[in-house]
Amino acid sequence: MNGSTKRTLAAATLLALMGQGLQIPPRAGAQEQTIRAEVALVNLFFAAVDAKNRSVPNLKAEDFLVFEERQPQKIDYFSDLSKENDVPLTMALLIDTSGSVKDKLEYEKRTAEEFFRSVLRKGKDLACIIQFDSEVNLVQDFTDDIRKLVSALDTLEAGNSTALYDAVYLAVDEKLKGETGRKAIVVITDGEDTSSKIRKNEAIETAQRKDVIIYGIGVRGGFGTDFGVLRKFAEETGGSFFSPRAKLAEIQAAFRSINEDLQGQYSLAYVSTNKRRDGAFRTVEIRCKATGVRVRTRKGYYAPKG
Repeated sequence: MNGSTKRTLAAATLLALMGQGLQIPPRAGAQEQTIRAEVALVNLFFAAVDAKNRSVPNLKAEDFLVFEERQPQKIDYFSDLSKENDVPLTMALLIDTSGSVKDKLEYEKRTAEEFFRSVLRKGKDLACIIQFDSEVNLVQDFTDDIRKLVSALDTLEAGNSTALYDAVYLAVDEKLKGETGRKAIVVITDGEDTSSKIRKNEAIETAQRKDVIIYGIGVRGGFGTDFGVLRKFAEETGGSFFSPRAKLAEIQAAFRSINEDLQGQYSLAYVSTNKRRDGAFRTVEIRCKATGVRVRTRKGYYAPKG
């Protein structure tokens, strides 16, 4: 992507934050995925992991309990996605290119390339790349072509401050919200937000409303950076957080864990016993009956309204 295109996207980003919207359409054939209002069907993608955060395979619907606002719910649909290959994955890789990442950027680019090669299924899954510093730029739109993704990674250069919340919000609202199937964001950064116009809670709410899972990789430097916000993004959406040192092997390990998580996902759906159409946020929890198995899923959903 040339410099003029990047500047155009940066200007569009500013307009989006002022309420005008980025002029980047979702991929052809994509449809808005929402909870079906007439039956309040709640869909949850989730990971079941052991004490070492490794995916636990071969679990069945009867191994789980679901609660909404602490009230038990009946599981109506269940799927082990590791055994099914017809559920697409659409993901956005968000890479921090602020000035402080200059010494780490090459590691991040190479490990991201390995990640794409291992996780994307040709003709099934799609990925885009978004860079963020003081601006948010789409450097590669949705594709399953590894060569295009690698070429886009090679264009990344270090910039200025860090607009993390803006990047997450725009990735969901302008790119992922119209996609079906599994949707994920992988954020790799070495610092906290310093320049976003969007607030943290707005970014989290947008991801929850559109059922987007966020994985955070907070690359540690030598200054004891607090990655609490990145951890919260992951916890609220059912993803996970990693804090590797700025070493190739440790960043690779974080990407491998995310790959394993995505490959071993489950999904379930239930019809909520709460029929009120109040637009309220409702907490959800999935518990596994098996000893030592922990479930990660989003913290809740927003009920239909009107």
